[in-house]
Amino acid sequence: MQLSFQKSFYALAFVFLLLFAMVTAKSVLISLCFALLLSFILHPLHNFLMRKGVPLILAAFLVLITFFLIIIGVFTFFSAEIISLSDELSNFRDKLMTLFTDSIVYLNENVSFLGNLEKEKILSDAKSWAKSGATDLIGTTFSSTTSFFTGLFTTIIYCFLFLIYKDGLVNAFTRFAPDDKESEYLHMLKKIQLVGQKYLSGMLTLILILGFANSIGLWIIGLDNPFLFGFLAASLSIIPYVGTTLGASIPVLYAFMSKDELWVPLAVGLMFWLIQVIESNFLSPKVVGNSVNINALAAILSLIVGASVWGVAGMILFLPFAAMLKVVCDHYEPLKPFGMLLGDDQFNENEKNSNSWFKKVKEMF
Repeated sequence: MQLSFQKSFYALAFVFLLLFAMVTAKSVLISLCFALLLSFILHPLHNFLMRKGVPLILAAFLVLITFFLIIIGVFTFFSAEIISLSDELSNFRDKLMTLFTDSIVYLNENVSFLGNLEKEKILSDAKSWAKSGATDLIGTTFSSTTSFFTGLFTTIIYCFLFLIYKDGLVNAFTRFAPDDKESEYLHMLKKIQLVGQKYLSGMLTLILILGFANSIGLWIIGLDNPFLFGFLAASLSIIPYVGTTLGASIPVLYAFMSKDELWVPLAVGLMFWLIQVIESNFLSPKVVGNSVNINALAAILSLIVGASVWGVAGMILFLPFAAMLKVVCDHYEPLKPFGMLLGDDQFNENEKNSNSWFKKVKEMF
């Protein structure tokens, strides 16, 4: 066995330089990556319009206008529920402050560490602190909203350019391949596009199914604003592993603070747990399928690295890009070991060949 320290150094240096570039230029790269995935999912509709005789630029414009109108419709639909929820937030804040004040007073009465505390003084101090913090929160929210819409606008512009220049981009990337490998290289590019397209279309379909299921369940339980909380939890499920728990905790906390009955938050938590079990075992394999053919370890690492590099956007983007990286690794002989590290083929084969009691119990269900 031989180890080339020169090649190892070059590989590590490339990885560190790539991470440095991703952190430094994240404001540009995040919009580019979202635009690339969006162009993958809009590519079939764009080709359909072109086959019907619509010019290239006009077809791309119509596709993006349709997408933009859908985004505006979603915001308009939920704006009424967000406005009605803002009235409940004031009552929610008062209940939270009262609970915090009562806890401090009760703790001080049993374990005296601050002398005599008055509930009214603690409550007034908490309200003044919340008022001063609300000013900073409004500024942060305005800045975040401005950055979001700026990123959305640049993403749409990049997506428009990807759609109208897709043939030129494919021809340019094909020049990197040797003459006798052009067909195989085109097959790799097509497979990368299909991975992104299947992942995004599957996730959007899954969000719609989970959103309606969550909303109907919350409506039956009797929670206020069921469609807002239902689709919010479904939208957060696009973040692997973390999003589902976060999406369920928000309505559970709201039910706990807004309802006097204890069974309501318990029912909300049980409902989300049942939907999550159905989604993990039946919906995701059928809807998303094996488009993201990477193992759990690679998925968790991509989630952690994405959160460290690009925050929430990285948590969303790095999983499909890890699947695309596996496609690239499978087509290059020196990178095939990395493709094996990312993939779950060996895990599925070992699970298929195992005769453990866990597998037999799993097959019973």
